[in-house]
Amino acid sequence: MLDFFQKKHGTFKNDILSGITVALALVPEAVAFSFVAGVEPQVGLFSAFMVGLIAAVCGGRPGMISGATGAVAVVIAPLVASHGVEYLFAAIIMAGIIQVAVGLLHWGKFIRLVPHSVMLGFVNGLAIIIFLSQFEAFKTETADGHHIWITGMPLFTVLGLIALTMAVIHFLPKLTKAVPAALAAIVICTLAAMGLDRVGLHTPTVAEMAGGSIAGGFPPLHIPNIPLDFKTLKLLLSFAAPVAAVGLIESLMTLTLIDEITGTRGRGNRECIGQGSANILSGLFGGMGGCAMIGQSMINISSGGRGRTSGITGAVGLLMFVLFGSSLIGQIPTAALTGVMFMVVIGTFEWTTFRILHKIPKADTLVILAVSIITVFTNLAVAVAIGIIISALVFAWKKGKKIDCDTYIDEHSTKVYKLNGALFFGSVHSFNQLFTPEDDPSEVVIDFMRSRVYDHSALEAVHKLTEKYASSGKNLHLLNLSKECRDLLGRADGVVEVSVIEDLDWHLAVDQLA
Repeated sequence: MLDFFQKKHGTFKNDILSGITVALALVPEAVAFSFVAGVEPQVGLFSAFMVGLIAAVCGGRPGMISGATGAVAVVIAPLVASHGVEYLFAAIIMAGIIQVAVGLLHWGKFIRLVPHSVMLGFVNGLAIIIFLSQFEAFKTETADGHHIWITGMPLFTVLGLIALTMAVIHFLPKLTKAVPAALAAIVICTLAAMGLDRVGLHTPTVAEMAGGSIAGGFPPLHIPNIPLDFKTLKLLLSFAAPVAAVGLIESLMTLTLIDEITGTRGRGNRECIGQGSANILSGLFGGMGGCAMIGQSMINISSGGRGRTSGITGAVGLLMFVLFGSSLIGQIPTAALTGVMFMVVIGTFEWTTFRILHKIPKADTLVILAVSIITVFTNLAVAVAIGIIISALVFAWKKGKKIDCDTYIDEHSTKVYKLNGALFFGSVHSFNQLFTPEDDPSEVVIDFMRSRVYDHSALEAVHKLTEKYASSGKNLHLLNLSKECRDLLGRADGVVEVSVIEDLDWHLAVDQLA
């Protein structure tokens, strides 16, 4: 049983301690994301517990932390504002069903299609988002409800506590690793803030951030009270699909990042099922849903958390804090958590990006910058999608220019075109320019031994080429073309003579062959 909760590179003690640290960091994040989504703080807190617990137990990446996230909150905020929380709960349930379906269909593997440049942009963009989100610690609320920047001694007090937190996290591991640095920093900073408060230097606390209290009972099972008709389902799908996409992309990208850091490998399809199950239950218990959290995951990993115990401890610890320790957790200054997150930013951002920008292809530089900027100003799903599209177009353009051929006349006066390179939509134009039907002899052979036909655009180009030779009264033979290509060229019967090598094992990714 213990093996299920523990990875070989971690220890049970470190998982417990890092999980407690994560639980402390989850509270203000969940409250903040609740405000973004337009729901009560308790909705975000219990959602963070539900998503974090189920994903830790059922997900595919031990050590990864899940909970209520800003990416999901931004997507669902318009739905809450226009239709209320009942529609929110239903949309989260539908998003969870979509995510489970993705896992069952084994589509999680497509995360491999994300280029490294997109990964760098994703990591840097999220680091910037985390950094910018912490500036709320430098604001205060006026009597009329407006938020203004703090100045004078309150500003220096907050800056001092942040600096103290960051210093403890940086230097404590050099002295001892018996206690997670982030947890020690939070305790020390809280004690310092209490001392400052006694001399009249007050700093905002988690309780104040939550509007005075974060206490509340565990929510009951709740079926969303909404009409079940086509119009409602259409509305829910318009929000559920982006929530599912954003959640899976962020979760699978975070999974890949942790894989690289820990030198282990998570299971993407299982993570899809775990995240989907977590969101279904979150919606049924009145939660706002969520996904993997890169900030808290980095806190967990850097604190020594490697196994499922760390995620379970973080989720259960969060619940215990809310149910029984709200008065204690409420005393933690937000400056302490801001300091922790600033250290996460420093550890998350790929600083090597600045060093390699002038050494990598310009297209990769464009992708890194584009994904980073778009992540900040829109959302992760849009940024990653655009990054992949740019990378794919660049690859297609470069690959499309590399098709050529060697030509010769054999002893039978037959002209042979020996192709070199991939034949697909990007290389069709260059392929067509290689041939001269009007000047060629009556017998022509195209040898595909060193070439591959990848898609329907390529097959259509081959078919049109055979028609050109036929209209000129000449015979075109296709040598070393796979049997699958021959089947798809069935409409060219009577024009194309195909010679197939039996040991070829090429496969076209087309619906006709599925």
